Amino acid sequence: MMTLDQMMEKLKSELDEGRYMHSVNVMHTSLALAEHYKADSEKAALAGILHDCGKNYKGDRAREYIKQIGYPADEIEWVQTRLLHGIIGEHLARTQYGVLDEEILGAIRWHTTGRAGMNLLEKIVFVADYIEPLRSFDGVEEMRKVAFEDLDKCVVLCADSTIEYIVKKGVLLHPRTIETRNHSLILLKSRNTA
Repeated sequence: MMTLDQMMEKLKSELDEGRYMHSVNVMHTSLALAEHYKADSEKAALAGILHDCGKNYKGDRAREYIKQIGYPADEIEWVQTRLLHGIIGEHLARTQYGVLDEEILGAIRWHTTGRAGMNLLEKIVFVADYIEPLRSFDGVEEMRKVAFEDLDKCVVLCADSTIEYIVKKGVLLHPRTIETRNHSLILLKSRNTA
């Protein structure tokens, strides 16, 4: 596996400056969350820096890539190819960056839509992608605060924000985002009634 510095050098040459800075910020935010929630800092840093390594694959290029790796895209992913960059990123992390750790790969894979039953590292990267310092949208300050109080609550806020944005934009909403929200909401409610 490459060192973190080698990964960052490779990414810097492959991503545009804004996307690279976003990745660096997600890495730092993931580290802060990992330290707060006592998760593995090294894994958080690697997943954070690599989470968007598949972002350059769009449209037909993304479709061709997933065909080559045998990923069975669903109808929504086939139309909204941006949703595929986590899948592609997971594969690139494994094949080009030498990442074999399944937790890191899972965090890269699921950072876009999330999934029901995310593990701690997956939640950390999912949230860090939303709240990193370059993000600027209504509600982000509240999300930044909540992220260090209750990660599941922040996952719900991030999913709510995504759903609202997608609905306003009038594009396809992936059911995994709804499943992510509902699963975290159930966790919150079950904790509050216990």
